[in-house]
Amino acid sequence: MKYKKSLSECAEFISGDKVILREILHPDKEELKLGYSLAWFKVLPKHKSARHSLKSSEIYFLISGNGCMHIDDETIELGPNDTVYIPPNAVQWIDNLSETESIIALCIVDPAWKKEDEKIYS
Repeated sequence: MKYKKSLSECAEFISGDKVILREILHPDKEELKLGYSLAWFKVLPKHKSARHSLKSSEIYFLISGNGCMHIDDETIELGPNDTVYIPPNAVQWIDNLSETESIIALCIVDPAWKKEDEKIYS
């Protein structure tokens, strides 16, 4: 079976961690055998995601923009073509430090994202 999906087919919404998100692939929404979910997200200039944690691991791949990824007590600078692994249950958020450019990234969550597996901190 071949499968193709364009980003333009994916509805844009504000996620629980306050980023602009488009869910590309999710096993609960596709007739595909997937153990992970794949999403595209955007963090606007001078914005950051909410502090949060997931029971699943995550991988971020930055397409464009620059920022700082906070994972527990560690801060990592990220730019285009950088990949970062976020272990399960790590408290995390990403800061966009740019005044003009959005961060655009892909995120793989394994096992697939579930609302009940995410905790948002105030």
